[in-house]
Amino acid sequence: MSETIRTIQPAKSVDAEIQLPPSKSYTNRALIAAALADGTSIIHNPSRSDDSVLLSDALRKFGITINEDEDRLEIIGSNGNLKAPSKEIFVGNAGTAMRFLASFACLAEGETILTGDEQMNKRPIKDLVDALKSNVIKCSSQNGFPPVRIHGGNFVGGRISVDGSISSQFVSSILLASPYAKRTVTLHVNGKLSSMPYVDMTLHVMRSFGAIIDTVEMKTFTINNQQKYIGHDFIIEPDASSATYFLGAAAITNGRVTITNLTSESLQGDIQFLSILSDMGCTVINHPESIEIHGGKLHGIEVDMNEMPDCVPTLAVVAAFAKGATTIKNIAHVRHKETDRLDALSKELTKIGVRVELSEDELVIHPQPLRGAVIETYDDHRIAMSFAVAGLRVDGIEIINPMCVTKSFPNFWEEFQKLDD
Repeated sequence: MSETIRTIQPAKSVDAEIQLPPSKSYTNRALIAAALADGTSIIHNPSRSDDSVLLSDALRKFGITINEDEDRLEIIGSNGNLKAPSKEIFVGNAGTAMRFLASFACLAEGETILTGDEQMNKRPIKDLVDALKSNVIKCSSQNGFPPVRIHGGNFVGGRISVDGSISSQFVSSILLASPYAKRTVTLHVNGKLSSMPYVDMTLHVMRSFGAIIDTVEMKTFTINNQQKYIGHDFIIEPDASSATYFLGAAAITNGRVTITNLTSESLQGDIQFLSILSDMGCTVINHPESIEIHGGKLHGIEVDMNEMPDCVPTLAVVAAFAKGATTIKNIAHVRHKETDRLDALSKELTKIGVRVELSEDELVIHPQPLRGAVIETYDDHRIAMSFAVAGLRVDGIEIINPMCVTKSFPNFWEEFQKLDD
């Protein structure tokens, strides 16, 4: 039986070595490219998160063969020849799976229906559906939200425009499928592209599988449809987003944490969380194979987090232990995650005694004396993990539905236990 509430034990000072899980963001991009490729691919060290498992299961329903080994996946590519699933595909609350499969399904003859859980079906997909419809693809949503119906087999290509301000996943979705369009795709991004490092990650995966892409200032992408993906071996990096909770733990306890399998050379945007903690008063030491962080006297900062949305919950919690206010700006897109994270952070931080100012795209944290509370997680892994960090300093923090962490970090609680040993 899964535990329904978890009490966090305060730690006097943290001194731990942490092993991160593989990146689900990289795993999910590599899964799509490998499924479309000509030939067999091996994904080494894949994520076993709920999101990646849901995507693998969905790809199998398109006729893709995926063989699992202990630390690798063997994917027999389709060379872009996909069959539409006979039944609707359920992706839970996996945003990448829903968005990436929408464009992927455009390549499969017949009708695909993509649906998710109650929370997923409240997450916007209108801008992606509109972009696909503009490319003569017959698809529809429920007033801009899943479920989504796609009649595939006619991904024309040519010029496509998509709004990237709500989610960079809309851009990544079209990019990943574009080598298989009938014509070369020129993708124009309208609005401000949120979470740009995730699009960088998509381009990195596509190019490593052989795609040819020209980019102009991350606003216009030209994807050659003559150069398809070629099956190959792809090694998944450890997940930088998952590191933030342990880095934050060192920061607020004046402790020390070493992340043993990640370096500052990572291509993931969330590695920049290190420089934010450094700006707040921590000491960061880079080693050839690891990262070490020492907590210090924390002070508030003002920071634009548009490119690091997944770090916002951790930063908001760390800011509660700093001297002076912290202003987190340009984060409206954080409202469209597993839950409205800005609203959730405001409510739960207030519960533990923090004074919070919330606007449409900004969060201001004013530290105050803190107290224990029962934390509602909204079935959101990042809310659960970030407030667990607060419990290392504040007695009486209890996390409701703690196993929602399996969405991205199945063994989070085992690693977290090391902080209190």
